[in-house]
Amino acid sequence: MRLLIVEDDLELADGLASALEQSGYAADVAHSAREALAAHAAAKYQLVILDLGLPDMDGLELLRSLQRHGMTTPVLILTARDDLSDRVLGLDAGGDDYLAKPFALAEVEARIRALLRRGDPAATVLQLGAAVFELAARRLTIRGEELTLTASELAIFELLLRRQGRIVSKQSIFESLYGYDYTVNLSMVEVFVSRLRRKLERAGAGVEIRVFRGLGYRLEAERTSREAV
Repeated sequence: MRLLIVEDDLELADGLASALEQSGYAADVAHSAREALAAHAAAKYQLVILDLGLPDMDGLELLRSLQRHGMTTPVLILTARDDLSDRVLGLDAGGDDYLAKPFALAEVEARIRALLRRGDPAATVLQLGAAVFELAARRLTIRGEELTLTASELAIFELLLRRQGRIVSKQSIFESLYGYDYTVNLSMVEVFVSRLRRKLERAGAGVEIRVFRGLGYRLEAERTSREAV
């Protein structure tokens, strides 16, 4: 099980790596965003432990960049930023868990085990209802028939599918599509989601995108599908 630790504190990073290796993990260390991007391009990791206070790039910006480069690995944010607003920003940006420093090694390892149990990050297919999404081909089929989506609709569906059952904010969707290009209107997310919902409904995908006013969107199996199970 190979992990990537992104931490600019050399002593902390090396100590954490050594401790995790004693527990049976193989841990690589990156001390900057540049090193993390290079490591992601060169190897496949099952989990990333990410500090937010990096010397060359904010950790949340790095996280979004990694996701834009195709990273689907679970991310445990490990940082000194302990305010509620920081935790919300970290989770909205795509972090799967958030732990503030100082921390106990036993808790770090417990959270790693919990994240790894959520699913195999190396999976090639994601499925919900009658919708099957092939990751490598970026192809969505409904009962064997390909559903034609625009690039933006496909990206939104993949993001919601990866976080199925969880509410994804409109801001998170926007940033996954456009990064920091705020010249694009945030309301475009509503347009894309509305079109995507109609296409999924017409295709009988067996999934629905629920709208939570002021919070965001959540992908889940249709109620009729869940009741029939």
